[in-house]
Amino acid sequence: MNILKCPVCGGELNAEPRRLFCENNHSFDIAKEGYVNLLRSGKSGDSKGDNKEMARSRRDFLNKGWYSPLAEAICGCAEKYSKDGDAVLDICCGEGYYTDYLTKRLSRSFYGFDISKNMVRLAAKRKCGAEFFVANIASVPVRNNSVDFAFHLFAPFHEAEFLRVLKDNGVIITAVPGKNHLFGLKNVLYSEPYYNDEKPPQTSSLLLTDTVRVKSELKLSTKEDISALFQMTPYYYHTPSEGMKRLEALEKLSTEIEFVLFVYKKAAVN
Repeated sequence: MNILKCPVCGGELNAEPRRLFCENNHSFDIAKEGYVNLLRSGKSGDSKGDNKEMARSRRDFLNKGWYSPLAEAICGCAEKYSKDGDAVLDICCGEGYYTDYLTKRLSRSFYGFDISKNMVRLAAKRKCGAEFFVANIASVPVRNNSVDFAFHLFAPFHEAEFLRVLKDNGVIITAVPGKNHLFGLKNVLYSEPYYNDEKPPQTSSLLLTDTVRVKSELKLSTKEDISALFQMTPYYYHTPSEGMKRLEALEKLSTEIEFVLFVYKKAAVN
């Protein structure tokens, strides 16, 4: 884990079989699944993010390949903007589906983190060769100027941290929902469904160099998959009761998926 730093003092982390530690003897146990918790002491990731049931549901849904067009697009960007041996960071990695997809196709040094220990535990269980850790996006325990390529899907945009960890000329891609993303689902949930605005994150220092659009259609035929998709969306937290009743009555669902990937580059400092 040579890009990681101690979350307490910022020192270099050294590895032993069952722990990581720095020169100031701050120590972090490696879990049996292979991940390490680098959240600051007293801020456990157990209660943050999705619970165990939701995490497993998301993993099972993604493993069926429903979002493989997005994974393929991310892989294409990684292949274009990085090279063999580069450090690739999956920011807010969830249960590791996208990193797992990339590790099977590219030869890079892969890292991924999430604030949810439930998610990171599942990611580590994939045994895909990536280094997974629990961390907060607002204070990433990664050394300055150490990441060649990063990807960041549907999570808060912390420009200062991204600039700090990226190397000069390093690239980060971020995904936002496209205009029609999940419109078929929203048509069930809401009496007046709305289109997404495709607004890119605001940044004053990262340079937008490319935009990639991903479009496909889902045809879900089980209540399990419909429920799993719903739980992955922000609509899970603010859907009216009438919409919930319509969703629970569904046996099948067809809906668009659409994503916009914004490709940003960190300019080299002269």
